[in-house]
Amino acid sequence: MLVSTRRKKLQAIVVLHKAASSNDSSSFAFLNVITMIDLRGKMNFLRNRLVVLGLVMLATLLLYLLLPSIRQGNMEPSLEAQKLGLMATSPPPLPSTNITIRTGHLPGEPPLFFREALPVDSTGRQIFPRLQVVLLHGQAFTSKTWEELGTMTLLAVNGYQALAMDLPGYGKSPDSEALKTDQSRVDLLSRFMESLAVQAPVLLSPSMSGHYSIPFLVKNSAQLRGFIPIAPVGTRSVSPQQYQSIQTPTYIVYGALDTNLGAQSHHNLIQLPNHSVLKIEGARHACYMDKPREFHQGLIEFLSILK
Repeated sequence: MLVSTRRKKLQAIVVLHKAASSNDSSSFAFLNVITMIDLRGKMNFLRNRLVVLGLVMLATLLLYLLLPSIRQGNMEPSLEAQKLGLMATSPPPLPSTNITIRTGHLPGEPPLFFREALPVDSTGRQIFPRLQVVLLHGQAFTSKTWEELGTMTLLAVNGYQALAMDLPGYGKSPDSEALKTDQSRVDLLSRFMESLAVQAPVLLSPSMSGHYSIPFLVKNSAQLRGFIPIAPVGTRSVSPQQYQSIQTPTYIVYGALDTNLGAQSHHNLIQLPNHSVLKIEGARHACYMDKPREFHQGLIEFLSILK
């Protein structure tokens, strides 16, 4: 378009120049025509540039509006979550009541780090606990997992005392060479409960912590008000006769996608005579991380039926 305008301009200059050479009075008209042609060419050039600029701005605006949704839709789990085989799922919203998570160390060999959330009523006033819940953890986690997931706060606002410990060698609890036998691990849990005046608690035990909880269940089941195994290790070491002798109310939790330890522990633990099962669809081994809302709902429902 710009080339065509320039060609027309040159043709007009030639014609008008010939006319002007025969008549001096035409010089003024000649200059006016040239000026008009020049202005028209500049206007066309500016118009073209404005069109291009407008298209660029429109494309930029569309990218600005669409990019956040595209990034959100394609968001992948964090590197840490991928290593652990977890979903990058946000936990459910926490209750509005302000709960203080206290921390402490129990002396002994080994010393044990723990977190505690005390029960409160709807006004935030501390109350006597309906039950005490002791939370163990899996190999990739610590007691802080239950704080960050909101489990301790959820328990406290529902009237339960939550006590989460770092098992030896994890978090802030040092490792110990003395924990080589089932009995030594049973004694460690007993020491933890006695030191914190825990009586007839509900013991929650995922994965690796089955090395502690399963022997404790076999030897001291009468001391537990309830047991919540979440795909724990160690369930094959218990005989059918031992399972049948345990009357502790048990809530067997596992992820539907955990076809290894979850399915295996479920197969063994259903030999307990007083059990119920929570199979969390779409969840893997750490099902409480994949589906925290479903896990928390089941947890509170189970605790509410214990007397």
